[in-house]
Amino acid sequence: MTTTIAAQLASHFHQFDYRKLPQASQAAVKRLLLDYLGVALAGSQTESGRIARAFVQSSGGKAEASLIGDVVRVPAAQAAFANAISSHSIELDDIDVLALFHFSPPVFSAALATAEQLGAHGRQLLVALAAGCEMMERVSKAANSSLRNRGYHTTPTCGVFGATVAAGKLYRLPPAKLTSAFGLAGAQASGLMEMYGPSMQKRFNPGPAARNGVTSVLMAHFGFTGADTIFEGERGFLRAFTDQSDASQLVAGLDRPYQLDIEFKPYSCARPIHNAIDCALEIRNRDQPALDAIQHIEMARHPDWAHYHQNKTPQTYHEAQVSLPYSIAVALKEGQALLKQYNDRKLKDPVLRRISDLTSFTVDAALPRGVSCRMSMTMNDGRQFVSQVDYPKGSIQNPMSDDELRAKFDSLAAPVVGAAHAARIAELVGAVEKCGDIGQLMRLTAKPRRTARGKKA
Repeated sequence: MTTTIAAQLASHFHQFDYRKLPQASQAAVKRLLLDYLGVALAGSQTESGRIARAFVQSSGGKAEASLIGDVVRVPAAQAAFANAISSHSIELDDIDVLALFHFSPPVFSAALATAEQLGAHGRQLLVALAAGCEMMERVSKAANSSLRNRGYHTTPTCGVFGATVAAGKLYRLPPAKLTSAFGLAGAQASGLMEMYGPSMQKRFNPGPAARNGVTSVLMAHFGFTGADTIFEGERGFLRAFTDQSDASQLVAGLDRPYQLDIEFKPYSCARPIHNAIDCALEIRNRDQPALDAIQHIEMARHPDWAHYHQNKTPQTYHEAQVSLPYSIAVALKEGQALLKQYNDRKLKDPVLRRISDLTSFTVDAALPRGVSCRMSMTMNDGRQFVSQVDYPKGSIQNPMSDDELRAKFDSLAAPVVGAAHAARIAELVGAVEKCGDIGQLMRLTAKPRRTARGKKA
């Protein structure tokens, strides 16, 4: 009898333990853990993060896991939901190479909430994180780019399976129950690309994926059974979500160590815009163009992303973070594209609006990568400045250093929990394999209460 894909994956991840975790994968998930916590802390203080925290607190329940950026503990599935939204609320979360999805909001949110609930230690967490990321990327490789082109958002649709594996490892589900959990996760896979507008829609998407992963594991843990043909079945995930797929990618190389390629964001906007920002910064630093002398900016993009992010008049900072014209304008004017550059007040800046309006788009299939950008800036005196970026800052080929990641973390975490707590979080993450209880780490993510005199308690 042929073994189903879900059963093969369940057997693979059941055998996955710390001794089989490559040093490279350990280093990758530790770097991402620090990045995730910084991004989630900052995101928890945004309006979308605040609403998510208020929502899960309103339903009550057992205090099992921490809400990042709060002092409250809630049921693990609810913590996973809110923390996933917080970590996706400032457009600074990680990305993969193929589909530009985000590993950490679904996978890390589910894993940390479950680890805290169960009192897991650091090595268990590292295994769960690595396994969850591997699973999420396997599903993406099998389904993309058809899944994305059909209008599904990869982060939640594939992320629910990664969240399931991460939580399942911490619950130590046997293969049969993990197989069922896959089926239940597939029944809850969701997320649409109809999210680029002034609303908070995009922030919401990974929340259900993280929560549903934890729910799938709990239901399977208690004995609820799920379809073992959830991936390749006649009405399974691949046929429902794609026009073209490659199911073999789900189980390719199960006998070999898996290479996790995780990229990081230095800029607070959608990843395909980063190449354009790097172009703008290169021209700004090299040619020092006078902003009032710019006549026209032409952005050549690869067909994969050419028709995204073209909004020249964003109405909210949410829209601005998925606007290429605004992003290059603020980079040219301020030399940065960090969180503080994306706020509603700046959207009315006449200089930024003028530069945005001067930007046009062309499609160039000869560009080498899906995210490649070539900026051609024409000045009033006829001069032209050109920059092409194929590998943006933070990519595998142009990585952020450990020091740069730490600086990013400090800039995001310290305003929320204070410099001392931020330093302690970074210290624990750096040696998380020695941590005896992940709750010790998560308690440091609470936002300190203020006393009557306004001091932090």
